[in-house]
Amino acid sequence: MTGMGRILILRVAGGLLSSAAALAGPTAALAWGATGHRLIGEAAMQMLPPDLPAFLRSPDAVQAVGEIAREPDRSKGSGQPHDHDLDPGHFLDLDDQGRVNGGPLLSAMPVDREAYDLALQAVATDAYRSGYLPYNIEDGFEQVVKDLAYWRVETAALKSDASTDDRAWIARDLQTRVGLTIRDIGYWAHFVGDASQPLHVSVHHNGWGAYPNPHGYSDDKLHAPFEGAFVHDHLTLASVEAAMRAPRPCAPIADCTLAYLAATGAEVEPLYAMWGAGDFARADPKAVAFATARVAEGAAKLRDMVAAAWRASNSATVGYKPDIGVKAAEAGQPVPIGVFYGSD
Repeated sequence: MTGMGRILILRVAGGLLSSAAALAGPTAALAWGATGHRLIGEAAMQMLPPDLPAFLRSPDAVQAVGEIAREPDRSKGSGQPHDHDLDPGHFLDLDDQGRVNGGPLLSAMPVDREAYDLALQAVATDAYRSGYLPYNIEDGFEQVVKDLAYWRVETAALKSDASTDDRAWIARDLQTRVGLTIRDIGYWAHFVGDASQPLHVSVHHNGWGAYPNPHGYSDDKLHAPFEGAFVHDHLTLASVEAAMRAPRPCAPIADCTLAYLAATGAEVEPLYAMWGAGDFARADPKAVAFATARVAEGAAKLRDMVAAAWRASNSATVGYKPDIGVKAAEAGQPVPIGVFYGSD
């Protein structure tokens, strides 16, 4: 597909979206390796509902999202405060009681990261040690809703009686919006994908650790071998797409996200049981099916969340004083150029 150092110049709806595509090998502590994240991004975009905009479903957009989905891992090691602030957004340390390190229940997470961090401080931890993955997923959703809202209003504005110069500027900005939207979906895809990896939603993230262990689960450092080499060697885009479930509604986004994390957390013990039985070491079909199902669920959830963002954008507004609703713009209400260009 892509090789070391190859530069992809992706034409997306007439605009240019460039990304350097280096095929990275699996690295410790990266939720899914390069292969897993690429598969999730590509499979999700391939399977988007047909009522979503064509630019999201184009072959170039599919490939771009697959590549960009790797970016939050590729940027690790950039320095401080970059790594300290961003790395905890990849995981959530759920304990065996369904709490985040003895703090908030997953089923009753605080509304935002500030309240979440305060709740964790009450049990002698914080969001940087315990992870804040669900908030990254919700934040990414809200950004994509806004991206799509701007795309819809600018598309509507091009049909208005604005001046020739204004329409020319809007047309150029719309191409920028297309590239930005695909970039934002790709970056967000990484965290949606992280949440399908059981070891990223558990305190047992790389060996069972110093916790009650009545079943004698392994303390092997299984994280990277499972999500990296095993996925690379045994999964394909075709097998992931074939394993994807039918679409489901995903709203409101907070409830959808927490239910997703809970379902992934339920797969921690089955993973450890198969690991202990040697199923992954010998590539038993059960282990291949398990890994395929987890990557396929990441792709299915991303597909459902992108579709939910598109539907939520119908009720969104853009701009600031005045703000313009998507519904109004698509119904023909004139849109002042200042909504896009800025009226200061």
